[in-house]
Amino acid sequence: MRRKARLVPILTAIAGSTLLSTTIAHGATADAGTGATAGTAGAANAAGAGGGGVTSARTSARAVPQPVEKEAADTRKEQQTVQRYWTEAKMEAARPLAALVPEKDGARLTAGAIAAQAAADPVSVPATEPDGDAVTATKGSAAVRASTGAAWTRGGAIVKTAGRVFFTYQGRNASCSANAVTSENKSTVITAGHCVRMGGAFHGNWVFVPGYENGNRPHGTWVATTLYTTPQWNNSEDVNHDVASAVVAPLNGRSLTDVVGGQGVSFNQARRRQMHSFGYPAAAPYNGSRLIYCAGRAFDDFLMSRDIGLNCNMTGGSSGGPWFLDFNESTGLGTLNSVNSFKYAFATGWMFGPYFGTEAQAVYEAAQTTGTP
Repeated sequence: MRRKARLVPILTAIAGSTLLSTTIAHGATADAGTGATAGTAGAANAAGAGGGGVTSARTSARAVPQPVEKEAADTRKEQQTVQRYWTEAKMEAARPLAALVPEKDGARLTAGAIAAQAAADPVSVPATEPDGDAVTATKGSAAVRASTGAAWTRGGAIVKTAGRVFFTYQGRNASCSANAVTSENKSTVITAGHCVRMGGAFHGNWVFVPGYENGNRPHGTWVATTLYTTPQWNNSEDVNHDVASAVVAPLNGRSLTDVVGGQGVSFNQARRRQMHSFGYPAAAPYNGSRLIYCAGRAFDDFLMSRDIGLNCNMTGGSSGGPWFLDFNESTGLGTLNSVNSFKYAFATGWMFGPYFGTEAQAVYEAAQTTGTP
């Protein structure tokens, strides 16, 4: 019997007063005839767990809207059904989704918004190895290579913790990206909000495949038992809060991060820092078969959201893929601090991700304290 988790709050409003054509980096190309139209008034959806001794990143006692929880395959029979559903052919055929996000008034980043974010206490949870030991992250690697969408070939922990997400949405099979993180239950994955819910409903048949490569599933297929997202994303698909977590069931008697390890995760950090993003873009020129990365200094969205951006050419299917601070290219370890979320149609060389503040922290807390069946 799983434990009920504490749900947590969210931020709000983004986009512009005029709906723009947008591109999605989330697992499916735009539907024919509609163009790439997934955005909040101009923005489109783009796009583990540590064992004993892990320090929990508790949110403050101040009132914050609780995350929204959705039970997924929380019985053994349901998990087996989802496992059988995802054949290799279905995974290879999964395509991106395109859907309009409710239009909102413009909400740009202001000095006041930055001050409010900075007022929250910074929280950082270390990465963990498969044996449960915490890993002390080093400050990045000596030779950080700038990238706007190259294949990741240096190995390290990232090739095990990052993976593809597969799910069904309105009868179609689609894909996103996600990453295993340090957590109390050793079973927590972080991704984008639209990778668990879109168009007023949660996705079905939700699975995480860490280390996916060219159709291979070296670490198995992990079925979600519970999904969480922010109230802001649940209620109005606000891209400023496009964050989600999934709790996955044990596989062959082992928990997720006992098998692949977990990356660190942090909240309420300074903006405009050097970051690495990863994902499995599935729309041209990519095909979802390889882990792709971008690296550079993040910047603030000065158009229609309060998100952070990177120069990045990843496409649909990369949504939900992790952004890291202090990523070490030698070890493949870092501290997850955002996810691939959306792109503007008129600026496809930019990828945006939500700022990880107290709302994102609440989603993580709710997930990591949820037991697995």
